[in-house]
Amino acid sequence: MNADQLVTVLPIHFSNALAPNIHIHQFPLLTRPLQAPPSARAAGKRIASRIKPKVRRLEVHVPVDTRQEVWNNERARDLGVARVEDDKEKNQDSQKAKLKEGEEPRLSEIRMQSDRIPQQGAYMLGIVRDGRLHLHPISDAYQLRPTLTYMDVLSRKSKRRTGGGDDSDSDDGPLPDPDEEAPPPTVKKEKKHPTGEAREVQVAARRSDREGSQAIQGGLSAVRREMLLTIRAEEEEPWEDLEYCEGESEESSIAFEAVFSKVQEPLECKTTVADFLKNINCL
Repeated sequence: MNADQLVTVLPIHFSNALAPNIHIHQFPLLTRPLQAPPSARAAGKRIASRIKPKVRRLEVHVPVDTRQEVWNNERARDLGVARVEDDKEKNQDSQKAKLKEGEEPRLSEIRMQSDRIPQQGAYMLGIVRDGRLHLHPISDAYQLRPTLTYMDVLSRKSKRRTGGGDDSDSDDGPLPDPDEEAPPPTVKKEKKHPTGEAREVQVAARRSDREGSQAIQGGLSAVRREMLLTIRAEEEEPWEDLEYCEGESEESSIAFEAVFSKVQEPLECKTTVADFLKNINCL
């Protein structure tokens, strides 16, 4: 069996000129290129984006297709009202989303919200140009999916109007403050049945010490506390608007050219083979 033959050798050029601003954005549920529908573009609407840099949360807002055959204006009004209420509850109001006097809120965009993907190593962007392989490090990877949290608001309003069933979400009240101690356990009083002899019984609920309480609650309380703190930090951080540039724009072309290294000086490798093998997991 003949061994594979060497076809060509590509010189490798490394650049980090745009670090840490090179990210991977994946859209698992998108079946077409990320672009505004023709009807929205004709109305002068474009894709917008915003970011919360501290919590690394990214949103891309894509205008909806408002053609009569695929869009329901009455339904868009109901969903728009629910989204406004949802934004207020989560402190997600955007300055650009302020309504004019007398204007009704409408669902005019699809919000794609990011989830950060943990990296299992060092990700690199590689582009071959003029027989040379240009590499640039990738800082983060995200998956973006439509966020539909406003549907929960619409569902609660519908249940209140119809008066149907118990809404467990609304009955639970607001989330507890993670900085406050848990309330003492309560003892449910059982209904006493009449007996021949009445006795006086005293029941006392004693709060356990702090260490004992943490031991009983276990890791679940720590995870819940961390989740509440994360949600609070994300809601309190304000959005920063970004300018979304499509692939054919001048700004995108300039950023693309910055990926390629202009330096011809050879790099000197200071890592030995032994050090390289030691850094490989499971070896």
